This record gives sequence, structure tokens and C-alpha cells, in this order.
Amino acid sequence: MSVAVKEPEARRRTPVAPGRPGKESRHTVGLWTRIRRDRSLLLLMAPGVLFFLVFQYLALFGNVIAFKDYMPFLGVKDSPWVGFANFQTLFGEPAFWHAALNTVVISLAQLVFYFPVPLALALLLHSLIQGRVRKFVQSVVYLPHFISWVIVVALFQQVLGADGALNGALGGSDGHLVDVIGNPDLFKPLMVLELIWKECGWGTIIFLAALAQVDGGLYEAAALDGAGPWRRFWHVTLPGLRAVIFLLLILRLGDILSVGFEQILLQRDAFGPDVAEVIDTYVFYHGIRDQNWGVAAAAALFKGVIGACLVFTANKIAHRMGEQGVYR
Repeated sequence: MSVAVKEPEARRRTPVAPGRPGKESRHTVGLWTRIRRDRSLLLLMAPGVLFFLVFQYLALFGNVIAFKDYMPFLGVKDSPWVGFANFQTLFGEPAFWHAALNTVVISLAQLVFYFPVPLALALLLHSLIQGRVRKFVQSVVYLPHFISWVIVVALFQQVLGADGALNGALGGSDGHLVDVIGNPDLFKPLMVLELIWKECGWGTIIFLAALAQVDGGLYEAAALDGAGPWRRFWHVTLPGLRAVIFLLLILRLGDILSVGFEQILLQRDAFGPDVAEVIDTYVFYHGIRDQNWGVAAAAALFKGVIGACLVFTANKIAHRMGEQGVYR
């Protein structure tokens, strides 16, 4: 006599759509359900999204001023079109090209001398310093990131100015004062030094996060094979950081014509426009002080186009070198 065997309960369940184990598939959850579920995260993200929408994306429509003889009392819509006349005026001004040259020189100096500092500091903290000392040093170097440029410039003036702490420490009894603030020859090194002091902690955090993803077993295997510290860095650490290094370099190239508007504007009068004029301050003074809105907008649009082209080019090079870059 045959006996009917019940099918196990687990086999008679409705099949579940493929997805992550133990979780509902993303396609089985409706949009509004996800919004209600993640509403706290969306509310947390809303201020940042609103900031970029208002001050970045909506502001793009203001670029039309570069092609108009903009008059505030007429508005953007009713101001007359002038085509590329503003660009012709801009490219014919030696002051603009001088500002562009200063911008590129300062930006390249910051890229060359600033970029290795957070990497070296991250390697030092990761390899040599452990425990509470590491956390303390990491917090100390990260704090200046939250200080405004107004305070940073004031601090450097109190230290490196003619009446600053440096001259007080050196004595100055012979009447020879070391005045870094106001010396045109030292303007560019000062910009790099201020940037390193303020932002190296932020870069260190990024590199430390990348170093945490490197497999520690690779270091042990390399050490067993007789690799010294330098070879372990070259063959284990550096390949693990390549993706982050390429990403930061691409983003920095996109901002190569932006060298810190607040930092330079606060010190422009002390050093003079011959050495301290950059594209951002050129736009500020032409647009706000001289009310030459069209030429200022043309300069800003030119800077944006060059930055975008540099990002696209650097990202393409990163792809050819096998890296992910900023986007695919």
C-alpha cells in the first residue's frame, strides 16, 4: 500500500525573487515604501542636496550673462545679446592672462608639494604609531580643516608678520625683521604652507581609510619573502592606494583653476595684485567692484569649461591605465 508523503513546508513556499540573502529584492519594494523606510536618511541628505541644487545647478543658468550686456535694472532676460564680445574683451586683456598664469602656478605648486604630505602622514600613522597616540595625532592634524580661512590667515599673520611671534623669537635686536606677510617673493610658498597646515588632516583621513582596506596578509607574505619596508610600500601599499590617488588627482585637476578664493582674497592687498591676482579674484573685482558683469561671467565660464575638459581627459587616462576614475 502506498503512503502519501507530504511535501515539506519549505518546498511549498512561494519562490522569492533573487536578491541579497535574508532581504527583499530591491525590485519588489515600491518607491514610496523605500522613501518611507529611509525617510530619516533622506532628511539628513536633504540640506546638502538643496545646497547643490540652488548654488551649483541653478546657478548654471547665470552663465548666459557671459553672452549679454547684462544690466541689473533690465534683468537677465531683457539685457541685450552681444554674442562673444565679452570673450573677445576678456581674451584681449593682459590682466586676465596674468591672473590665469598666477592661478596655474599656485595650483601646480599646491598639487606638487601638498599632495604627498597627507599620504606620508597617513603611512606614518598607519605603520609606526598605534593606539591612543595615533588617535590623538589624527585628531590634532584634522582640527584645522574646520577653521575658516579668516582665522587661518590671521594666525599666520600673527606668527609670520613683521610684529609676529617669529621675529619675537629671533630677537630682532639687529633691526633685521623677517616679514613673510607682505613679501611678494614668498606669496606662493605661503599659499602652499597654509594649505598644508589646514587641509593635510583631511587628506590623511582619506588615505587612512584606503590603507585600512589593504590586506594585512600581503604585508606578511612580502616580509616572509624578504621584502624590506620600501619594497613593501612599492609593491603592496602603493597598488592598494592607486584608486584613491587617481581619484583625488582627477578631482584636483578639475579645480586647477580654483586655488582658494577666500584664502587669496584675504591676502591680495597685502602682497599686491601682481603676484596675488588669480582668476577668482579677477572675476570678483570685475563683477562686484567694476560691475563689468559680462566679462566676469565670461571668465568664470572659461574657467569652468577648462576644468571640465581636464576632468574628462584625466578620467579617460585613468581608464586606459586600468583604474576606475570618477565615472565610467
